[in-house]
Amino acid sequence: MEIDSAWLVRDAESLEALYGEPMERAVRKQMDRLDAHARAFIAASPFLALATQSPEGIADCSPRGDAPGFVEVAGDRTLLIPDRRGNNRLESLRNIALNPAVGLLFQIPGRTESFRVNGHAAISRDPALCARFAVQGKEPRTVIVVTVREVYIHCAKALIRSDLWNPAKFAGLDTIPSFGSFLEAHTGGFVEAKAVDEDLKVRMPSSLY
Repeated sequence: MEIDSAWLVRDAESLEALYGEPMERAVRKQMDRLDAHARAFIAASPFLALATQSPEGIADCSPRGDAPGFVEVAGDRTLLIPDRRGNNRLESLRNIALNPAVGLLFQIPGRTESFRVNGHAAISRDPALCARFAVQGKEPRTVIVVTVREVYIHCAKALIRSDLWNPAKFAGLDTIPSFGSFLEAHTGGFVEAKAVDEDLKVRMPSSLY
């Protein structure tokens, strides 16, 4: 599909003219610190999406999840996120090491609002800090330390439109390719789909931490 470049919006002024002014409350809700309301939302959240950007300008968004409250509010402007076991591609951590700008989107199952945090991050391997986040006797290799710059509650429209939490809308297991099928196709047959799927049934529960 070809996009007609004559219709592309290329500057902030054109965007503002197209969409109009934001509601005053949408502007006023932004804060530069974590108050009691923000702390309560983060404490109840078992999931966040972490957005980072490479020095070359390539954006990345990675899921992070654990028991509610796995992200610790260590101060009005500080968040601590344990980096649990993954696939060691390290896109998010590598980006943070080279470009500290991050965006976080916290969600709570059943709640249609989201909570946004923007700021700068650093990666700590302080043994004492990592020990604070041990689960099942296993510590994360590093902890992401986020210095908060902007926070605000995000309205519910996207999750209401998507009906995200409605079990009746959940996709059936047979309607989309399995993880193993993705890997077999995207690695050019380097792995076999059924073998991967069967292995994950055993390996995934034992390798979460």
